[in-house]
Amino acid sequence: MDFCKLRRDEVIDYVRHKYGEDRVANIVTFNKLGAKNVVRDLARVNSMPYAEADAWAKTLPDVLNIKLDAALEASPEFKQVIDSNPLAKHIFEEGKIVEGMVRNCGKHACGIIIGDQRLDNLVPVMIQEGTLTTQFPKTPAEELGLLKADFLGLKTLTLLSDAQANVRRTRNIADFEVEKIPLGDANTFQLLNSGVTTGVFQLESEGMQNLCRRIGLSSFEEIIALIALYRPGPMQFIDQFIEAKKDPSKMQVPHPLLKDLVKETYGVLVYQEQVMMAARIIAGYTLGEADILRRAMGKKKPEVMAKQKAVFVSRAEKYNGIKQKESEGIFAILEKFAQYGFNKSHSAAYAMLSYRTAYLKANYPAEFMAALISSEADNADKVSKYIEAAEEINIKVLGPDINISRELFTPIPDLAWKPSKGFMFEESPGSIRFGFAAIKGIGENAAKTIVAERDANGPFKDIFDFVGRVGVKNLNKRVLESLILSGAFDTFGIDRGHLIASLDAIINHLSELEDDRQSGQTNMFDMLLCDASSAGKESSGNANIIDTSLPPMPLSQKLQAEKNLLQFYVSGHPMSEYKYLDKALAVEPDEKLVRKIKKAQFRLCGVAGNITKRLTKKDNKLWCYFTLSAQDGRTWSINMFPSVYEKYSKAVSEGECVCVVGDARCDDGAEVRYSCTSVESMQSACSSFISNMRWVIKPDANAKRFVNLLSRYFLDKAPGSSVANEIAVKVSEFDYVEFSSITDVLSGFNAPGYAALMQEPYLAFVEVKARPIPPPEQPVWRSRGAFARRG
Repeated sequence: MDFCKLRRDEVIDYVRHKYGEDRVANIVTFNKLGAKNVVRDLARVNSMPYAEADAWAKTLPDVLNIKLDAALEASPEFKQVIDSNPLAKHIFEEGKIVEGMVRNCGKHACGIIIGDQRLDNLVPVMIQEGTLTTQFPKTPAEELGLLKADFLGLKTLTLLSDAQANVRRTRNIADFEVEKIPLGDANTFQLLNSGVTTGVFQLESEGMQNLCRRIGLSSFEEIIALIALYRPGPMQFIDQFIEAKKDPSKMQVPHPLLKDLVKETYGVLVYQEQVMMAARIIAGYTLGEADILRRAMGKKKPEVMAKQKAVFVSRAEKYNGIKQKESEGIFAILEKFAQYGFNKSHSAAYAMLSYRTAYLKANYPAEFMAALISSEADNADKVSKYIEAAEEINIKVLGPDINISRELFTPIPDLAWKPSKGFMFEESPGSIRFGFAAIKGIGENAAKTIVAERDANGPFKDIFDFVGRVGVKNLNKRVLESLILSGAFDTFGIDRGHLIASLDAIINHLSELEDDRQSGQTNMFDMLLCDASSAGKESSGNANIIDTSLPPMPLSQKLQAEKNLLQFYVSGHPMSEYKYLDKALAVEPDEKLVRKIKKAQFRLCGVAGNITKRLTKKDNKLWCYFTLSAQDGRTWSINMFPSVYEKYSKAVSEGECVCVVGDARCDDGAEVRYSCTSVESMQSACSSFISNMRWVIKPDANAKRFVNLLSRYFLDKAPGSSVANEIAVKVSEFDYVEFSSITDVLSGFNAPGYAALMQEPYLAFVEVKARPIPPPEQPVWRSRGAFARRG
């Protein structure tokens, strides 16, 4: 539920009731036919099969506002469909005619028009979605002199509401109010000054994190100043602010009369209100006159400024005896700061939200992070970012659990946790469970139904108890499949594959029981089921319904299902098949060094994801960028430019384990950028780059079995493979003895076989050596002379 959106609607309804339903209106927007809409809409009109039209539309480059002609040049796949399909060619030609035309009307995301009389006297209107809407878009409406007000739905308010609800429930503090928290909390300032501010309103950017560390915040007023200063204009005064905070003797006061005015901001005029008050103190301006001066300074109109300057100088001498030269200097200082001054009331309101989010993160981290992740549940990139941020402060994000999870991400705090004096999250503050509504295929209504039943009648005993209590009528098969595959029923100790295979039988059985109960019939088996339930044990009948004869679901299948349903891996990671190998292959550049030498080669391993295709501006060639996620949670954004994309694009697909070789570059102090020169699957990379593997086994009488398995693995040679294998026996914590008689056995690399060997109890560890990154290809230079090489 979007709490923020609901409250925004309440405010707009209040405005409608206050000023009149016929004087308040939404603003129309016009959506035009883009390339993809043209293809899909005309395909439907021309009776092209949906699947065929959908596949064709997906060949269009994912570029904003791309035209059909540009798509034809940029996408060979799009062109191939047109060349091979007469109907597609016809649609393409028709599409060029209608492209850019208005497709449908919408409404402005936040703008509302308010009039002093009936709006139909001033502008054409219509009824859209049951509410009055202008037929003019925002610019013509404003040009007519109508008032346009923006009602922004700030997501942070939803976050605070959800976090507050989490604290009340998990801590059993029914009267906890985030609006009543103390403004001098030591934990909050410790968190801010550590820079661990991901999720803290206005303070989570890298620049803000660094600034929090530099300033050393100690009061709420300093947070207000920080938000006002961190903008393009006033950023130039940040060093002056910090220097005066650390050494008050270095504070620069524009004039002794203004010392008390600028004391809270360490000599820097930060706010517009300070400029206005300075005019009152120095030259006796009224508040209205001071506001006119402030606006004149902000707009930089020379003729207006000349008049204001004369008035200021005259009044300064009259009220305080300040001579012309000195007053002109003060006026110049005020004029300089007025151009950058920020409204203090605005900054204070933002600072309050910043402080409240920081307070919740510092004192109730599990509850806050659960609310933060929930607030971005529909944005996979941000959820990933915030899950990573949660794990950085020792909060593990776990999969859903049918007896723990609620609708949103669910906090499980450690009630004994207290912040540490060093890194305040040195000990884990708790964990977070995926919420039911965050699982693909489970809507908000189903999630609420499940939680309501559990809250009313206690935890579910097994899947039969769950389906029986929630009701077959309230749960479709897709919801049950999503719950099973996401791991929500793992708590009952039954394999996901067995549950999926038996799902139809479970549903049919419980449907029959429900029908019998509704008809007033009770059979012998039903009585046994009730007796078993009352005894807290699963009946033998239920156990027989679940088919356990099939093999358990493979880990790879579990992970893929979790990725599809949760957008994340919970039970493990696809790169776990390549344990030790990914780190052995990795050549990760030191980013500090890259900033000095400008360029360095890298080789990184991980899972490819978030693949985004683009067109070059110069010649409309395809390129892409993607995220590479390592097993340890680190990620890199990798660019694949046109020449490389043409050669290796097929090697990069969503969820594929790959090894990327390329260059890390940094120009003029910018961020380090990673561009790949080659990509290959991990299976291929292991065979190509691994030179040696030493298998160290435990000195156990049963280790012979492992050696036999290893021997079979060695026999599975891949074409052209050259991985040298050695076997050694561990004799102490740090020492081992090699079997020289069977060393240097050449083999290929087989990922499933390797993963199986890694599970064997007699394997102590594996030492892996990798070949260096091949040097980049150099141009061939021919010489007239000959050179002798030393033998």
